[in-house]
Amino acid sequence: MDDSRGDVRVAAISAEPLDLDAHLRAIDDPRMGAVTTFVGRVRDHDPDAATAVVALEYSAHPDAEAALARLAAAAVGSTGALVAVSHRVGTLEVGDAAVVIAVASAHRAEAFEVCRTLIETIKTDLPVWKKQVESDGTASWLGLGG
Repeated sequence: MDDSRGDVRVAAISAEPLDLDAHLRAIDDPRMGAVTTFVGRVRDHDPDAATAVVALEYSAHPDAEAALARLAAAAVGSTGALVAVSHRVGTLEVGDAAVVIAVASAHRAEAFEVCRTLIETIKTDLPVWKKQVESDGTASWLGLGG
């Protein structure tokens, strides 16, 4: 573990498919009695889309990985939780994982709290943008997070 990142075991922006099991292995620790996960997947619809969603194209600021590490560390705070988090970039098809978060803590309340806090701040503060592609060829750029 990189001591400069504390209890953040993984904070990655990746063009490769995300592996939940790898995130779980990164936070495996016998001191931890609770593990929560979140997987954000590309869905086939959006309330603002006129037709079916067929893909999302994610792009990230060059500093996005460092920002992700900071967001994860802030979510952990003083809880003692361990976090592994990744966000995908590139073109993702329906069903692909865009975000994977795994959190381990001594107790369930902290694991749930850290996981929820992290996904909510990723949605608002991570410098990642997405282009939503619909079945009729319409494409819309959406703001930070996703």
